[in-house]
Amino acid sequence: MADIRVAPGEPALATPGFGTLLDSWRQIIATGNLPKGRAMDGVSRWLLITRACVFSMTLTSGLIGGLLAAATAGAPRWGYFALALLGLVIAHAANNMINDYFDLSGGVDTAEYTRALYAPHPILSGLITKRGLLAAIAAVNLADLAILAALVAARGWPVAAFALAGLFVSVFYVAPPLKLKHHGLGEPGVFVVWGPLMIGGTYYVTAGALPAWVWLASVPYALAVTTVLIGKHVDKYEQDKARGIHTLPVLLGRELSLRLNQAAMVAFYAIVLGLVVSGYLGVGVLIVAAALPRLRQVLRAYSQPKPASPPPGYRVWPLWYVSLAFYHNKLAGGLFVLGLALNAVFGL
Repeated sequence: MADIRVAPGEPALATPGFGTLLDSWRQIIATGNLPKGRAMDGVSRWLLITRACVFSMTLTSGLIGGLLAAATAGAPRWGYFALALLGLVIAHAANNMINDYFDLSGGVDTAEYTRALYAPHPILSGLITKRGLLAAIAAVNLADLAILAALVAARGWPVAAFALAGLFVSVFYVAPPLKLKHHGLGEPGVFVVWGPLMIGGTYYVTAGALPAWVWLASVPYALAVTTVLIGKHVDKYEQDKARGIHTLPVLLGRELSLRLNQAAMVAFYAIVLGLVVSGYLGVGVLIVAAALPRLRQVLRAYSQPKPASPPPGYRVWPLWYVSLAFYHNKLAGGLFVLGLALNAVFGL
Protein backbone atom coordinates (compact mmCIF):
# COMPACT_ATOMS: atom_id res chain seq x y z
CA MET A 1 0.00 0.00 0.00
CA ALA A 2 1.45 3.33 -1.05
CA ASP A 3 1.62 6.46 1.09
CA ILE A 4 2.24 4.68 4.41
CA ARG A 5 2.90 7.28 7.07
CA VAL A 6 3.04 7.39 10.83
CA ALA A 7 0.10 8.81 12.75
CA PRO A 8 0.98 12.18 14.33
CA GLY A 9 2.92 11.66 17.54
CA GLU A 10 3.41 7.93 17.03
CA PRO A 11 6.65 5.96 16.43
CA ALA A 12 7.35 4.43 13.03
CA LEU A 13 5.96 0.93 12.48
CA ALA A 14 6.27 -1.76 9.86
CA THR A 15 3.93 -1.69 6.87
CA PRO A 16 0.56 -3.00 8.12
CA GLY A 17 -1.12 -6.07 6.69
CA PHE A 18 -4.46 -5.87 4.90
CA GLY A 19 -6.38 -7.04 7.98
CA THR A 20 -4.79 -4.28 10.02
CA LEU A 21 -5.65 -1.74 7.34
CA LEU A 22 -9.29 -2.83 7.32
CA ASP A 23 -9.41 -2.50 11.10
CA SER A 24 -7.86 0.97 10.91
CA TRP A 25 -10.46 2.10 8.37
CA ARG A 26 -13.26 0.62 10.47
CA GLN A 27 -12.06 2.41 13.60
CA ILE A 28 -11.62 5.72 11.78
CA ILE A 29 -15.21 5.48 10.55
CA ALA A 30 -16.35 4.56 14.07
CA THR A 31 -14.35 7.13 16.05
CA GLY A 32 -12.84 9.68 13.66
CA ASN A 33 -9.36 8.68 14.81
CA LEU A 34 -6.62 6.34 13.64
CA PRO A 35 -5.90 3.73 16.34
CA LYS A 36 -2.80 4.54 18.37
CA GLY A 37 0.34 2.93 17.12
CA ARG A 38 -1.00 2.38 13.59
CA ALA A 39 0.80 3.56 10.47
CA MET A 40 -1.04 6.12 8.35
CA ASP A 41 -1.98 4.74 4.93
CA GLY A 42 -3.49 6.65 2.01
CA VAL A 43 -7.08 5.51 2.61
CA SER A 44 -6.92 6.32 6.32
CA ARG A 45 -5.51 9.74 5.49
CA TRP A 46 -8.48 10.62 3.25
CA LEU A 47 -11.01 9.13 5.63
CA LEU A 48 -9.64 11.53 8.25
CA ILE A 49 -9.39 14.54 5.92
CA THR A 50 -13.00 14.15 4.78
CA ARG A 51 -14.32 13.16 8.24
CA ALA A 52 -15.87 9.98 6.89
CA CYS A 53 -16.99 9.06 10.42
CA VAL A 54 -20.16 11.13 9.91
CA PHE A 55 -21.05 9.99 6.38
CA SER A 56 -23.55 7.53 7.85
CA MET A 57 -26.02 10.38 8.36
CA THR A 58 -25.89 11.31 4.69
CA LEU A 59 -26.23 7.69 3.61
CA THR A 60 -29.25 7.35 5.89
CA SER A 61 -30.96 10.44 4.46
CA GLY A 62 -30.36 9.20 0.92
CA LEU A 63 -31.63 5.71 1.73
CA ILE A 64 -34.77 7.18 3.30
CA GLY A 65 -35.51 9.10 0.11
CA GLY A 66 -34.93 6.06 -2.09
CA LEU A 67 -36.95 3.70 0.07
CA LEU A 68 -39.87 6.12 0.26
CA ALA A 69 -39.83 6.12 -3.53
CA ALA A 70 -39.61 2.33 -3.63
CA ALA A 71 -42.75 2.01 -1.55
CA THR A 72 -44.85 4.57 -3.40
CA ALA A 73 -43.48 5.29 -6.89
CA GLY A 74 -44.61 3.26 -9.89
CA ALA A 75 -41.21 2.76 -11.53
CA PRO A 76 -38.29 3.89 -9.36
CA ARG A 77 -35.01 4.37 -11.24
CA TRP A 78 -32.34 2.73 -9.12
CA GLY A 79 -29.45 3.82 -11.32
CA TYR A 80 -30.39 7.45 -10.73
CA PHE A 81 -30.79 6.72 -7.02
CA ALA A 82 -27.29 5.22 -6.80
CA LEU A 83 -25.81 8.21 -8.62
CA ALA A 84 -27.64 10.63 -6.32
CA LEU A 85 -26.44 8.76 -3.21
CA LEU A 86 -22.85 8.92 -4.43
CA GLY A 87 -23.28 12.64 -5.10
CA LEU A 88 -24.60 13.23 -1.59
CA VAL A 89 -21.62 11.51 0.05
CA ILE A 90 -19.18 13.45 -2.13
CA ALA A 91 -21.01 16.67 -1.24
CA HIS A 92 -20.73 15.82 2.47
CA ALA A 93 -16.99 15.29 2.07
CA ALA A 94 -16.74 18.69 0.36
CA ASN A 95 -18.79 20.28 3.15
CA ASN A 96 -16.48 18.93 5.85
CA MET A 97 -13.34 20.11 4.06
CA ILE A 98 -14.87 23.53 3.34
CA ASN A 99 -15.72 23.91 7.02
CA ASP A 100 -12.18 23.03 8.10
CA TYR A 101 -10.63 25.35 5.52
CA PHE A 102 -12.70 28.43 6.38
CA ASP A 103 -12.64 27.85 10.14
CA LEU A 104 -8.85 27.68 10.00
CA SER A 105 -8.58 30.70 7.68
CA GLY A 106 -10.98 32.65 9.91
CA GLY A 107 -8.96 31.95 13.05
CA VAL A 108 -11.59 29.72 14.65
CA ASP A 109 -9.69 26.43 14.40
CA THR A 110 -6.49 26.45 16.44
CA ALA A 111 -4.46 23.76 18.17
CA GLU A 112 -6.36 24.53 21.39
CA TYR A 113 -9.86 24.57 19.86
CA THR A 114 -12.11 21.54 20.28
CA ARG A 115 -11.99 20.68 16.57
CA ALA A 116 -8.27 19.84 16.81
CA LEU A 117 -8.62 17.93 20.08
CA TYR A 118 -11.19 15.21 19.36
CA ALA A 119 -9.80 14.23 15.93
CA PRO A 120 -6.96 15.27 13.61
CA HIS A 121 -7.53 18.58 11.85
CA PRO A 122 -6.49 18.03 8.20
CA ILE A 123 -4.08 20.99 8.09
CA LEU A 124 -3.08 21.44 11.73
CA SER A 125 -2.20 17.74 12.04
CA GLY A 126 -0.13 17.77 8.86
CA LEU A 127 -2.38 15.42 6.88
CA ILE A 128 -2.58 17.90 4.01
CA THR A 129 -1.44 21.42 3.16
CA LYS A 130 -3.80 24.35 2.86
CA ARG A 131 -3.27 24.40 -0.90
CA GLY A 132 -3.82 20.64 -1.04
CA LEU A 133 -7.11 20.98 0.84
CA LEU A 134 -8.28 23.64 -1.61
CA ALA A 135 -7.38 21.34 -4.50
CA ALA A 136 -9.31 18.48 -2.88
CA ILE A 137 -12.36 20.71 -2.38
CA ALA A 138 -12.22 21.73 -6.04
CA ALA A 139 -11.83 18.10 -7.18
CA VAL A 140 -14.80 16.72 -5.26
CA ASN A 141 -17.00 19.62 -6.33
CA LEU A 142 -16.07 18.98 -9.96
CA ALA A 143 -17.03 15.33 -9.48
CA ASP A 144 -20.35 16.41 -8.00
CA LEU A 145 -20.88 18.82 -10.90
CA ALA A 146 -20.54 15.91 -13.33
CA ILE A 147 -23.08 13.88 -11.36
CA LEU A 148 -25.41 16.88 -11.23
CA ALA A 149 -25.19 17.36 -15.00
CA ALA A 150 -26.12 13.73 -15.59
CA LEU A 151 -29.09 13.86 -13.21
CA VAL A 152 -30.35 17.20 -14.56
CA ALA A 153 -30.26 15.72 -18.05
CA ALA A 154 -32.31 12.77 -16.78
CA ARG A 155 -34.74 14.48 -14.40
CA GLY A 156 -34.73 18.19 -15.21
CA TRP A 157 -34.02 21.48 -13.47
CA PRO A 158 -35.47 20.58 -10.01
CA VAL A 159 -32.37 18.44 -9.41
CA ALA A 160 -30.22 21.55 -9.84
CA ALA A 161 -32.45 23.46 -7.40
CA PHE A 162 -31.94 20.80 -4.72
CA ALA A 163 -28.19 20.66 -5.32
CA LEU A 164 -27.61 24.41 -5.41
CA ALA A 165 -29.64 24.97 -2.26
CA GLY A 166 -27.53 22.35 -0.48
CA LEU A 167 -24.31 23.88 -1.83
CA PHE A 168 -25.39 27.32 -0.61
CA VAL A 169 -25.81 26.06 2.97
CA SER A 170 -22.63 23.98 2.74
CA VAL A 171 -20.42 26.87 1.64
CA PHE A 172 -21.91 29.67 3.70
CA TYR A 173 -22.24 27.57 6.85
CA VAL A 174 -18.80 28.96 7.76
CA ALA A 175 -17.70 31.03 4.75
CA PRO A 176 -17.99 34.83 4.72
CA PRO A 177 -19.94 36.95 4.41
CA LEU A 178 -22.90 34.96 5.78
CA LYS A 179 -21.22 32.51 8.22
CA LEU A 180 -24.55 30.89 9.08
CA LYS A 181 -23.08 28.99 12.03
CA HIS A 182 -22.01 32.27 13.62
CA HIS A 183 -25.59 33.61 13.68
CA GLY A 184 -27.63 30.67 15.00
CA LEU A 185 -28.55 29.53 11.49
CA GLY A 186 -26.26 26.52 11.22
CA GLU A 187 -28.68 24.20 13.00
CA PRO A 188 -31.72 25.16 10.88
CA GLY A 189 -29.49 24.82 7.81
CA VAL A 190 -28.53 21.26 8.74
CA PHE A 191 -32.19 20.42 9.37
CA VAL A 192 -33.10 21.60 5.88
CA VAL A 193 -30.16 19.91 4.13
CA TRP A 194 -30.31 16.47 5.77
CA GLY A 195 -34.09 16.43 5.71
CA PRO A 196 -36.08 18.09 2.90
CA LEU A 197 -33.16 18.60 0.52
CA MET A 198 -31.44 15.23 0.77
CA ILE A 199 -34.51 13.08 1.36
CA GLY A 200 -36.79 15.05 -0.94
CA GLY A 201 -34.12 15.38 -3.59
CA THR A 202 -33.28 11.67 -3.59
CA TYR A 203 -36.98 10.81 -3.77
CA TYR A 204 -37.40 13.10 -6.75
CA VAL A 205 -34.38 11.68 -8.58
CA THR A 206 -35.57 8.12 -7.93
CA ALA A 207 -39.28 8.62 -8.66
CA GLY A 208 -39.36 11.58 -11.05
CA ALA A 209 -41.94 13.39 -8.91
CA LEU A 210 -42.22 14.76 -5.38
CA PRO A 211 -45.53 14.46 -3.49
CA ALA A 212 -46.03 16.97 -0.70
CA TRP A 213 -46.15 14.27 2.00
CA VAL A 214 -42.48 13.46 1.38
CA TRP A 215 -41.56 16.78 2.98
CA LEU A 216 -43.34 15.62 6.14
CA ALA A 217 -41.69 12.20 6.00
CA SER A 218 -38.27 13.91 5.94
CA VAL A 219 -38.83 15.65 9.28
CA PRO A 220 -38.05 12.83 11.78
CA TYR A 221 -34.58 12.09 10.49
CA ALA A 222 -33.88 15.78 9.88
CA LEU A 223 -34.47 16.26 13.60
CA ALA A 224 -32.21 13.33 14.47
CA VAL A 225 -29.33 14.84 12.49
CA THR A 226 -29.91 18.29 13.97
CA THR A 227 -29.58 16.84 17.49
CA VAL A 228 -26.06 15.74 16.58
CA LEU A 229 -25.05 19.28 15.60
CA ILE A 230 -26.71 20.83 18.64
CA GLY A 231 -24.86 18.33 20.84
CA LYS A 232 -21.57 19.28 19.18
CA HIS A 233 -22.21 22.97 19.70
CA VAL A 234 -23.11 22.38 23.34
CA ASP A 235 -19.74 20.64 23.72
CA LYS A 236 -18.04 23.73 22.24
CA TYR A 237 -20.26 26.18 24.11
CA GLU A 238 -17.59 27.93 26.20
CA GLN A 239 -15.08 28.24 23.37
CA ASP A 240 -17.68 29.41 20.84
CA LYS A 241 -19.09 31.96 23.26
CA ALA A 242 -15.62 33.33 23.96
CA ARG A 243 -14.95 33.64 20.20
CA GLY A 244 -18.26 35.38 19.48
CA ILE A 245 -19.60 32.42 17.48
CA HIS A 246 -23.33 32.57 18.12
CA THR A 247 -24.40 29.00 17.53
CA LEU A 248 -27.91 28.08 18.66
CA PRO A 249 -26.65 26.81 22.05
CA VAL A 250 -24.75 30.07 22.59
CA LEU A 251 -27.93 32.04 21.82
CA LEU A 252 -30.24 29.84 23.90
CA GLY A 253 -27.90 28.91 26.71
CA ARG A 254 -26.33 25.58 27.55
CA GLU A 255 -29.08 24.10 29.73
CA LEU A 256 -31.95 25.11 27.48
CA SER A 257 -30.09 23.62 24.51
CA LEU A 258 -29.69 20.30 26.33
CA ARG A 259 -33.43 20.23 27.05
CA LEU A 260 -34.15 21.18 23.42
CA ASN A 261 -32.06 18.25 22.23
CA GLN A 262 -33.88 15.86 24.53
CA ALA A 263 -37.22 17.12 23.22
CA ALA A 264 -36.06 16.73 19.60
CA MET A 265 -35.01 13.13 20.22
CA VAL A 266 -38.40 12.32 21.71
CA ALA A 267 -40.12 14.17 18.87
CA PHE A 268 -38.51 11.78 16.37
CA TYR A 269 -40.70 8.94 17.69
CA ALA A 270 -43.82 11.07 18.08
CA ILE A 271 -43.61 12.28 14.48
CA VAL A 272 -42.95 8.77 13.11
CA LEU A 273 -46.03 7.54 14.98
CA GLY A 274 -48.07 10.47 13.65
CA LEU A 275 -46.99 9.71 10.07
CA VAL A 276 -48.14 6.10 10.49
CA VAL A 277 -51.46 6.99 12.12
CA SER A 278 -52.18 9.56 9.40
CA GLY A 279 -51.44 6.98 6.71
CA TYR A 280 -48.39 8.64 5.19
CA LEU A 281 -46.05 5.81 6.21
CA GLY A 282 -46.61 2.08 6.60
CA VAL A 283 -46.51 0.34 9.96
CA GLY A 284 -43.07 -1.12 9.28
CA VAL A 285 -41.40 2.07 10.53
CA LEU A 286 -42.80 1.43 14.00
CA ILE A 287 -39.77 -0.81 14.40
CA VAL A 288 -38.02 2.38 15.55
CA ALA A 289 -39.53 1.58 18.95
CA ALA A 290 -36.65 -0.87 19.38
CA ALA A 291 -34.41 2.19 19.86
CA LEU A 292 -36.39 3.45 22.87
CA PRO A 293 -34.05 1.79 25.42
CA ARG A 294 -31.14 3.65 23.85
CA LEU A 295 -33.19 6.85 23.88
CA ARG A 296 -33.77 6.45 27.63
CA GLN A 297 -30.05 5.89 28.14
CA VAL A 298 -29.14 9.03 26.20
CA LEU A 299 -31.83 11.18 27.84
CA ARG A 300 -30.55 10.09 31.24
CA ALA A 301 -26.97 11.00 30.31
CA TYR A 302 -28.15 14.40 29.05
CA SER A 303 -29.70 15.05 32.46
CA GLN A 304 -26.42 14.38 34.26
CA PRO A 305 -23.25 16.50 34.42
CA LYS A 306 -20.59 15.85 31.82
CA PRO A 307 -17.80 13.66 33.27
CA ALA A 308 -14.68 15.47 34.42
CA SER A 309 -12.52 13.13 32.34
CA PRO A 310 -13.12 10.70 29.47
CA PRO A 311 -14.23 7.15 30.25
CA PRO A 312 -11.63 4.43 29.54
CA GLY A 313 -11.16 3.93 25.80
CA TYR A 314 -13.17 7.03 24.85
CA ARG A 315 -11.59 8.45 21.68
CA VAL A 316 -13.29 11.78 20.92
CA TRP A 317 -12.81 13.75 24.15
CA PRO A 318 -13.61 16.59 24.90
CA LEU A 319 -16.78 15.94 22.88
CA TRP A 320 -19.55 14.33 24.93
CA TYR A 321 -23.10 15.40 24.13
CA VAL A 322 -22.57 15.06 20.39
CA SER A 323 -21.41 11.47 20.87
CA LEU A 324 -24.56 10.66 22.82
CA ALA A 325 -26.75 12.25 20.14
CA PHE A 326 -24.90 10.37 17.39
CA TYR A 327 -25.19 7.13 19.37
CA HIS A 328 -28.97 7.59 19.34
CA ASN A 329 -29.04 8.84 15.75
CA LYS A 330 -27.32 5.76 14.33
CA LEU A 331 -29.76 3.27 15.86
CA ALA A 332 -32.93 5.32 15.39
CA GLY A 333 -32.01 6.23 11.82
CA GLY A 334 -30.96 2.69 10.98
CA LEU A 335 -34.22 1.26 12.27
CA PHE A 336 -36.18 3.90 10.35
CA VAL A 337 -34.43 2.77 7.16
CA LEU A 338 -35.15 -0.86 8.03
CA GLY A 339 -38.81 -0.03 8.62
CA LEU A 340 -39.07 1.72 5.26
CA ALA A 341 -37.48 -1.32 3.61
CA LEU A 342 -40.11 -3.53 5.26
CA ASN A 343 -42.82 -1.22 3.95
CA ALA A 344 -41.40 -1.41 0.45
CA VAL A 345 -40.84 -5.18 0.38
CA PHE A 346 -44.10 -6.23 1.99
CA GLY A 347 -46.30 -3.38 0.77
CA LEU A 348 -47.18 -2.31 4.30
